[in-house]
Amino acid sequence: MSVPTWAALAAFGAWTWLLLGHGFFWRTDVRLPPPPDGVPPGGGTSDGDRAGPVRWPPVAVVVPARDEAGVLPHSLPSLLAQKYPGRAEVFLVDDGSADGTGAVARALADGEPGGLPLTVDSPGPPPPGWTGKLWAVRHGTALARARTDPAYLLLTDADIAHHPDSLRELVSAARSADLELVSLMARLRTDGGWERLLVPAFVYFFGQLFPFRRVNRPSARTAAAAGGCVLLRADVAVRERLPDSIRGAVIDDVTLARAVKRGGSGRVWLGLADGVVSVRPYVGLREPWDMVARSAYAQLRHSPAVLAATVAGLALVYLVPPAAACLGAVTGDAACAAAGAAAWAVMAGTYLPMLRHYGLAPWRALTLPLTAALYLLMTVDSAVRHHRGRGAAWKGRTYP
Repeated sequence: MSVPTWAALAAFGAWTWLLLGHGFFWRTDVRLPPPPDGVPPGGGTSDGDRAGPVRWPPVAVVVPARDEAGVLPHSLPSLLAQKYPGRAEVFLVDDGSADGTGAVARALADGEPGGLPLTVDSPGPPPPGWTGKLWAVRHGTALARARTDPAYLLLTDADIAHHPDSLRELVSAARSADLELVSLMARLRTDGGWERLLVPAFVYFFGQLFPFRRVNRPSARTAAAAGGCVLLRADVAVRERLPDSIRGAVIDDVTLARAVKRGGSGRVWLGLADGVVSVRPYVGLREPWDMVARSAYAQLRHSPAVLAATVAGLALVYLVPPAAACLGAVTGDAACAAAGAAAWAVMAGTYLPMLRHYGLAPWRALTLPLTAALYLLMTVDSAVRHHRGRGAAWKGRTYP
């Protein structure tokens, strides 16, 4: 057999293993556990509609925000309008914004007089060794402990909107399953062409890197969280000295989950969300490219060897199948074409559930190799940026 045929067979073998032996990462049925009475999340809003803790614990919602005046009107009101039976307060930490983020937040709170109490404060610039987001989280957590002594901390990004029962359902799930951390992968926007091409694949690749079922297994070493929505037990944050112990983490959500899982019972949970959505638009290719390039090389531990292995692996798994199918068809090599087409078919099949989750057409599954090539280039660009001294640059700050 020809070399392309052998490569295509290797890709097919890899996809067979990914399909059956990698935690069923491609499935999209890992959702927030239902309340104990069996009523599904979002099934009602009155106290009698769902079971939950007999005494609802106090919760502090901490929102780090830097130059988020444009998205806050679409997200912050959803937090202030939470229908939570216990005590809850929102602490928005203005991380050195230059666009009036704090003023916009206060104006929105004035427009929601019956909503959750809102405190807006700013900690000043982060000290050396801290990322701005984690410094803001630290400040917000300290404010919350001084004010409410919360049992749980909801860490949520400024661009995330929550349906009215979101906080209630997160706490109910955490209490009923005795979880130390509950995280939801927010539903991201797919309005534009680039968003439809890149966003479902982003969530798909995240699940491939951190299979949700393995994350949710206490005995498994895999740990991850989605930083847009993380409910954390306050006593666990004290036990693990969070966020101080991870203060320099660029990929803060995964680092947080690792600290929690390895330091305690291992009971963390990560799943997909429907009622927790990102309102941030990604116009064009530049914005999602920068988002990935900011941290991709950090995920590879800044190792050239790991980068080379990653590029080779991505090329074999995602690029060889369509290349072999096309090459075999052109040259008349039936074995090469069949092996490439089979690998491509399995690849596309694993992508279909994510496309359905986002309500996109099934034919887009065939574009996954193109999307993977773009993410491969983003990863390489992340390494180039790192070696040029601007790898972790975000909103005017660059971290070592």
